[in-house]
Amino acid sequence: MIYTNHRRNLPLLQFESLLGADDIRHAVFTRQGGVSAAPFSSLNLSLSVPDKKADVYANRRQAYGVFNRDTESVVHAHLVHDARVARVTQDDNGTWIDNTDGIITNQRGCALGMNYADCAPIFLFDPVNQAIGLGHAGWQGTVRDLPGALVQAMKEEFNSDPASLVAGIGPAIGPCCYEVSEPVISQVQAAFAGADSLLLDGHRGAPKANGGHRYFDLPEANRRNLARAGVQQIEMSGLCTACRTDLFFSHRAEKGRTGRFGTLFILD
Repeated sequence: MIYTNHRRNLPLLQFESLLGADDIRHAVFTRQGGVSAAPFSSLNLSLSVPDKKADVYANRRQAYGVFNRDTESVVHAHLVHDARVARVTQDDNGTWIDNTDGIITNQRGCALGMNYADCAPIFLFDPVNQAIGLGHAGWQGTVRDLPGALVQAMKEEFNSDPASLVAGIGPAIGPCCYEVSEPVISQVQAAFAGADSLLLDGHRGAPKANGGHRYFDLPEANRRNLARAGVQQIEMSGLCTACRTDLFFSHRAEKGRTGRFGTLFILD
């Protein structure tokens, strides 16, 4: 990913593999550049945490304004840690799609937005059929294969060929920090062949896992989900949200008292 500072003095990250396309715009925003007070400092984009609503909307004007958007011109999703995917249009602008962790569109001008604090952002772009998808995969969405459901929905709705899709996996909690126990371990083992390579005793200097605990490689699990669905072009951010609380909100590292950083994906 490329880390840049927008002319609004707002830090953001972008996938190199998506930057070459003229018909899409995208961003992964950091937690920097907003007005929210601690523990939501400063660019919290979510209304699902007890931040001041006025501050959240001011943050959205700042972030979405990078692309001349605001809350009313972005489609959001009410995230539930599942694998349901919904097709949306500009008629859904300013709304939250219920019980959905993936949204897709082929309507030009449509903007998709989601928020995160350790779960993996999933970007999908179909350059042939001009369609995009945005997803949210925590451990539950990962074992239920939200990335695969996104790919399947784009196949069914837009005739997308998985081999032609360009995918990005954004900043998420990494195996260095994501210590898990049951029922996560059993469900990962049931969902993935070779699950032992996703459930580690320790990773890159992290302390050894205690007892029945393991460290779960959430980004790699979602890369495997995408590859299993036939996607060949997958870019990973390599950034751990729990390690980099200077850049991102982390539910795990900050013990739940934190905000949510956002993403935006637009089909021009």
